[in-house]
Amino acid sequence: MHIVQFQHTRVPVEKYGGAQRIVVWLSQALVELGHDVTLLAGRGSNVPGVRVVEVDAEDVRRPGFDVHRYVPGPVDVMHYHGLVAHPPNVPYVATLHGNLGAGQVAPSYVIGVSENHAQRHGTRSFVYNGVRLDEYEFRAQKSDFDLFLARLHSAKGWRVAVQAAKQEQFRLVIAGGWRPTLSRWLTFVGEIGREKKRELLAGARCLWMPVQWEEPFGLNVVEALASGTPVVATRRGALPVLVSPDVGGVGATLDDLLAIRRRLADFDPHACRRRAERYFTHIRMARDYVRMYEGLLKDGRLPSGVLAP
Repeated sequence: MHIVQFQHTRVPVEKYGGAQRIVVWLSQALVELGHDVTLLAGRGSNVPGVRVVEVDAEDVRRPGFDVHRYVPGPVDVMHYHGLVAHPPNVPYVATLHGNLGAGQVAPSYVIGVSENHAQRHGTRSFVYNGVRLDEYEFRAQKSDFDLFLARLHSAKGWRVAVQAAKQEQFRLVIAGGWRPTLSRWLTFVGEIGREKKRELLAGARCLWMPVQWEEPFGLNVVEALASGTPVVATRRGALPVLVSPDVGGVGATLDDLLAIRRRLADFDPHACRRRAERYFTHIRMARDYVRMYEGLLKDGRLPSGVLAP
């Protein structure tokens, strides 16, 4: 199958950018599965093992876009990562990586990133994200800090993690966004690149994910599991499915989350890694997307998603 992926920005990204990393891993996994892949991406893009064609995003988004201007030969399906302004001249799908506004229903060509995400947007089609496990370090012996790794936005719940650290007086490393005013229990490291993130994820006692919105997926959760690190999360969006009882816990209140943290010794780092290996790899993600492509080409519509865990 010849699959064209479209990502409007440059890839790969060095620091923040969950959707961009998914595009890279998905493209590489599809190649590993034997498919012919062309990635249309922003100027300066270069993905090992994948044919990349640099484009200006606005050219792709204009009416009358002809994919064959950039890609010779037949194209089976074009996969956008974002909503489609004007349909291309080949079959197409799109992954919605974020949330639409309240009450908005996703177009019929959209694939969500979790069952909860799809249901909230009026569709049954979803594919759980997956990571390249070889980009993460598994470590069973942890250091003396907890980790918060996300944008410092109220929706991500960073203040909840800070409140917990101050109340229980444990060391918390905060990675992402702008620098807040902190106390002596907290360490701010800003936005971090691959090696620093790999080190922090592997060394942390746990990852805090106390989001205050309906999380579409939670890529950092899977990154933590791949590193053998348990997760303390709120019961929002896809998180109750990602975080099973053997690799962490989900709760509604700060007291719930602190109670989960007090049980960190009950969570086996090897169980965390096994969960990532079984359900959330880039190869599994690619196989599920191929099922979506094949369903579209066979029946003219996207099939329902498969619950991963």
